[in-house]
Amino acid sequence: MKMNRWKKMTAMSLAAATLAIPAAGHAADDLKVYSQDPGQALQVEQIGRYTSGAAAGEGGTEIVAYDANTKRAFSVNGAAKSLDILDLNGLKDGKSEIPLLKRVSLESFNVSASDVTSVAIHPDGSYIAVAVPSQVKTDPGHVVLLDTDGNTLASVEVGALPDMVTFTPDGSKILAANEGEPSSDYTVNPEGSVSIITVANGTDNLSAETAKFTDDIVDPDVRKVNPDPENSSYAENLEPEYITVDKNNRYAYVAIQESNAIAKLDLETNSFTTVKSLGYKDFSREGAGLDPSNKDDGIAIGNWPVLSMYMPDGMTSFTSGGKTYILTANEGDSQDWDGFSEETRAADLAAEGAYQLNADLYQGYTQEQLNALVQNGLFEDEQLGRLKTSIVAPKNEEGKYEAVYAYGGRGFSVWDADSLEQVYDSGSDFEQITAVAIPDYFNTTNDEDKLDNRSDDKGPEPETVITGDVDGKKYAFIGLERTGGIMAYDVSNPTSPTFATYFTSRNYQGDEAAVDSASGDVAPEGLTYIAGDESPTGQPLLLAAHEVSGTIVAYALGEEPEVQPDPEEETEQPVTEPKDPAQEDPKPEDTKEETAETPEQAEEETASEEQVAGETEQKPEQTEEVNTETNTETTTDETEAAEQETVPTAAAATDAGEDPQGQHLPNTSTNVFNWMLAGAGAIAAGVIFFVINKLRKRA
Repeated sequence: MKMNRWKKMTAMSLAAATLAIPAAGHAADDLKVYSQDPGQALQVEQIGRYTSGAAAGEGGTEIVAYDANTKRAFSVNGAAKSLDILDLNGLKDGKSEIPLLKRVSLESFNVSASDVTSVAIHPDGSYIAVAVPSQVKTDPGHVVLLDTDGNTLASVEVGALPDMVTFTPDGSKILAANEGEPSSDYTVNPEGSVSIITVANGTDNLSAETAKFTDDIVDPDVRKVNPDPENSSYAENLEPEYITVDKNNRYAYVAIQESNAIAKLDLETNSFTTVKSLGYKDFSREGAGLDPSNKDDGIAIGNWPVLSMYMPDGMTSFTSGGKTYILTANEGDSQDWDGFSEETRAADLAAEGAYQLNADLYQGYTQEQLNALVQNGLFEDEQLGRLKTSIVAPKNEEGKYEAVYAYGGRGFSVWDADSLEQVYDSGSDFEQITAVAIPDYFNTTNDEDKLDNRSDDKGPEPETVITGDVDGKKYAFIGLERTGGIMAYDVSNPTSPTFATYFTSRNYQGDEAAVDSASGDVAPEGLTYIAGDESPTGQPLLLAAHEVSGTIVAYALGEEPEVQPDPEEETEQPVTEPKDPAQEDPKPEDTKEETAETPEQAEEETASEEQVAGETEQKPEQTEEVNTETNTETTTDETEAAEQETVPTAAAATDAGEDPQGQHLPNTSTNVFNWMLAGAGAIAAGVIFFVINKLRKRA
C-alpha cells in the first residue's frame, strides 16, 4: 500500500539526514539546531532571553513588537493582564538577560478591558497600538495608543474581540481584526469585521471605520461554522484572525481561520472585495503524508485518505519579482463551545455509518484501494479512528461524508496575492524533519513531553510566520506551537522554498514530564524580525515570544558583522609625557649584552625555529580535516559518538533502543570560518616567533 511506501521513504530520509556539531556561544546552552544540508543551513545563535515570571501555561508572553529607535520591545502579558516594556540595549554588550523596564496595566488604558491580545508599533516608532477586548468579549473592544514609555495617548472603539492589530507600511492606518467569537453558550454571536483607523493626520479625535462582510462577495465554498448555517449570515460566521498588508498599502489580506478562508480588503474603499476558500490539503498525494494517530506506537508518517482544511493563524506578505505573495502558518482550529461543538473523531462517525469515501476526491487512491483500506481497519484507533474531524463538512445527496476531513495543514503555504491561488505547500516536511531532529518527542504537546500525543489532532501546529533578510537571502520563520521550535526556509524563490534550519531552545525533560520552569522556551506564539541596521547588535535578530513558558528569546541570525574601527579612535594619538631619564628603557647595547648567545645556543634556536615553521605549514591541512569530520553524522564509531554531541535518527533510536534524552540537537552556528580563524592565528603566532628570534640573533 502507499502507506507502507511512505514509511519506507521516511526511514530513508532519516538515514540520509546530515547533522553538524554544536557550537559555543555566549547564551546558547539551551539552543539546539538541526539541518539536513550544511550548505543550506542558516546560522543561528541564542543571545538573550526575557523571563516574565508567569507560571507555565499562563501566557506570560504572547505577541512582541520592537522599536528600532529606543531598542525596546513591547510584549503582551496575558498572565499579568498587562503590556511589558523590555530593554534590548544590553544585547550589544553581551548581556543575555533582557530586563523589564515597565509593566503597563490594563487599568491605565481607561477603557473596559479584559485582556491585551496584540501589539504593533508605528513604522516611524512614534507610538504603539494595542488590541484590548472588552470585559464581555461579545461587546465592542478598543484599540489603545501608547507612547513608547507606556503612557496612554488615545483610544478608539472597534468591533467585538479585537484579536490582532497592525499598521499599514506607510503608517497612515491602523487595522484591527475583530474576531467576533460567540459566547460560550452560543446565544450571542457578534459579526466579525476589520476596523480601519486613519492616523495620517495624528492621533487626535480618532474614530474607526468598519469593513463588514456581505454574502455576495463570499466564495460559496467558504464554510459556515454554525449550528444553523442555513439561517445565519456569513458576517456572523466569519471570524478574522490575522492581517497582513502589501508594501504598497493597497490591499490587506485577512485570515479567517475557522472558515478556512482569506479575505481581501481594499484600503482605498475600506471594503472587502472577496472572501476565498483555501480548499483542502490532500494527504493521499505524494509528498503530503501525516501521522494521524497517537495510538500507533510511535512515528508512522504515511499517505492517508484525509482532506484537511489549511486554516491559517499567523500570516505575512512580501514582494518578489514585482509580485506579492502571502505566507500562511496552517495551524488549524475548530469551534468548540459549551453551546455548540463541531469536533468529533473519525471512528465515531464511522460507527454511525456516516462515511462513503469517494476516490474522485483524492489524488492517491482508486475506489478499490479505498474500499480495501476500510475493510482492513481504516477507522481503528491505530489508523484513522483517533483523528479529530468535523461534523461541519460537505456531504453527498445521501447525507454521507465522502472524505475524512481534518483540521490544519501541518505546514506552511505560499499564495499568489492577486489570485489567492496556492503556489507552494511544505507537504509533510515539518513532521519528517521533527521525526529526525527530536525522535523521542515527535508530535509532542506544549504542556507535556510525550511522544506522539498530538498526531491525532493537528500535529506540530504551525502558529506564526514572519520573513526577514539574512546574508542576502529571504527567509521565512515558522513557529510550531505544540512541538516547539522554529522552522527556517529560504523563500528567495517563493514558488520553490527550501528548508534551511530547525532550531529550538525547549528542554525536553523525559517521557510524560510536565512542562515547567526548567523546560526552556515552549510554544512560540509571536515572532518579530529585526533587520541588522535596526538591531542593537548590528546583526539581524529574531524575537520569539513563547506563550506557555512565558519567555522571549533573542536569536542572532547569519554571520556576525565585522566590527568597524571608530575613525576617531584611529586618528586620536595618545599624549606622551616626557620620560624621566632615570626611568628610560634600557639602551640597545644593554639589551644586546643581556641577549648574547653562545654558538651552541644559536644552533639550538635555529633547530627550534625550523621545527615550528614545519608545524605551522601543516596547520591549515589539519584544520580542514577536523572540520570535515565534525560535519559528518557519526553512526558506527563509539569513540567518536562519545566525543561529539549528536542526535540519533528516529530509525536508529527505534532499532537500537537508544535514548537521546539530554542530548542536544547540533548547532550549525559553528562554521568553517571559525576553523580558518584558528588556523590563521596559529600561522601568525609562528611567523612572529620566527621573526623575533631572528632579530634577537642579529642583535
